[in-house]
Amino acid sequence: YGFSPGFDSDNSSGDFSEANHKVAEMLDLDPRQSNRTGDHNGETEIQENGIKRHRTSLPAPMFSRSDFSVWSILKKCIGLELSKITMPIVFNEPLSFLQRITEYMEHIYLINKACSQAEPLERMQAVAAFAVSAVASQWERTGKPFNPLLGETYELTREDLGFRFISEQVSHHPPISAFYSEGLNKDFIFHGSIYPKLKFWGKSIEAEPRGTITLELLKHNEAYTWTNPTCCVHNVIIGKLWLEQYGTVEIVNHSTGDKCVLNFKPCGLFGKELHRVEGYIQDKNRKKLCVIYGKWTECLWCTDPTTYETYKKSEKRGGEQKKLKQSEDVIKSENDEADDMPEVQDTVQFIPGSKLLWRINCRPPNSSQMYNFTSFAVSLNELEKGMEAILAPTDCRLRPDIRNMENGNMDVASKEKERLEEKQRAARKERAKDEVEWQTRWFHQGTNPYTGTADWLYSGGYFDRNFSDCPDIY
Repeated sequence: YGFSPGFDSDNSSGDFSEANHKVAEMLDLDPRQSNRTGDHNGETEIQENGIKRHRTSLPAPMFSRSDFSVWSILKKCIGLELSKITMPIVFNEPLSFLQRITEYMEHIYLINKACSQAEPLERMQAVAAFAVSAVASQWERTGKPFNPLLGETYELTREDLGFRFISEQVSHHPPISAFYSEGLNKDFIFHGSIYPKLKFWGKSIEAEPRGTITLELLKHNEAYTWTNPTCCVHNVIIGKLWLEQYGTVEIVNHSTGDKCVLNFKPCGLFGKELHRVEGYIQDKNRKKLCVIYGKWTECLWCTDPTTYETYKKSEKRGGEQKKLKQSEDVIKSENDEADDMPEVQDTVQFIPGSKLLWRINCRPPNSSQMYNFTSFAVSLNELEKGMEAILAPTDCRLRPDIRNMENGNMDVASKEKERLEEKQRAARKERAKDEVEWQTRWFHQGTNPYTGTADWLYSGGYFDRNFSDCPDIY
């Protein structure tokens, strides 16, 4: 999942060490639009629709990486698994990987759409769009999130979007992040565990996905599972960094036997296939029900297999290639979620008669100065008045190295990161000396009920807010 856990370690060698529903009700937050964390005037700013506003920019602009050489760090690591290497903080973005996972929920309207559909095919189309949208926030995000400390947590309740979310770092070697989310209307459960394996190949860094993602639509008594595509960051030594997603993603509806197969295409020699996604939905008898196509950086469409094949044949015969140029009125007529989808200049070749499944959200105008964050990502580390009193002491928002980096205090952030890693090392040695096993707090090891594979399952109870036995990790 993008730049993910594995770079920073609590036993990194010296060669690579750094040189220099209930929650919102319980909280009386100051949700005004603010660029400065901790600067409050006590007034609550409400949008016209009654939804609280979240901040629209970070407290400080992104720090320049131009004076730093990643090669000096990575040249000894070619072909190695990057779980023992500490990277300078300048290559980070001011979010924990647990917060990065939460970005799955940016396009939650697709889950809501799936819940509202009467037909299983239309539900699968919405779930497929959700699976693709989950990786879309990574586009141009070349900063590395902070590795979560063992026992670190992150919670997010968004009443305006209808969900709450909790995650925990349940293992450090290998790094495993477990998460659980539920609809505030008890209409869905979304959960999983992620532990990507990272490798450095000289010019690129590849994150191979591990772990199962599960979405349960409770009203329909359906469960869908899938695994993310492989993510690769190119030009880590010289040139402009860019991201590629590739591999086959299979989404299985365990109730109906329907399956969606999505092929995230590799770039290819001349970049013709860059960012392209193509696939299909089939029923339990392997009959193709529809074809899905688009780009994970732009939009996703579906059409019936016959139309798709006819179009492809005419394209091969030199037929005129039709670009997607649809007015807002047409989009609205084809998709109920048009308001969530800003106009974007697409490069996907539109097949007449196709249905729009999803379109990427526009980023804020100052996104390039904010690590290419989406508006949703900008809000994730926001620490509003009253939050500290109610959050778990292990929550990412309270983590001092991330907070200082977000505020532009890079030297302090670097020292805090080093201190936290040393504290984690010391705690591990103490446990080893006393022969004490680490105990996870909110998740436990178990078996995914749908795939039969090993998984981390939510134990419950987080939102009861009994944090008396949480570890002191900061």
